[in-house]
Amino acid sequence: RVEMQGEHAEVIESSAFSDLTIGIKPRPNNVLLPMKRLDGYRVLRTALAPARLEVEGWSLRQGVPGFEQVSCVKRPLSNLPGDDRDPAVEVLQTIYSDGLTHVSVFIEPYDPARHRRQMLTAIGATHTLMLRQGEWWLTAVGDVPGATLRQFAGALEYKKP
Repeated sequence: RVEMQGEHAEVIESSAFSDLTIGIKPRPNNVLLPMKRLDGYRVLRTALAPARLEVEGWSLRQGVPGFEQVSCVKRPLSNLPGDDRDPAVEVLQTIYSDGLTHVSVFIEPYDPARHRRQMLTAIGATHTLMLRQGEWWLTAVGDVPGATLRQFAGALEYKKP
């Protein structure tokens, strides 16, 4: 059993896991085949390029206790047909984990037309923090309290590469 607690130790999400054996032969294709049918859907494969936070000019001045960086990639801001954004503009995504959950931090150039207001929002245990930092827009997302996302955003520092 796992419980996600909020900033004031209130339970905001609870999960329990069970193992059940019914005595019939498992048929994974009954579940997997319908999931693979993509009629009516358009599949877009985003090109991800491996990246390093420091090489891109960013550093985490102070680590967030318990979390370690597990990935860092660059991705196009948009690859949707009809999107008028410059396809050369990329978003830097770095992912941190504490072994149980992940926090994704997205860093992109600030655009006043798109980035109208800073905010912290939550849906269940998933919090999203969006804020401006100089000429950059940061979006941090994870199943962690908002205070943890603020720690990540506050620790990120940009120095031109």
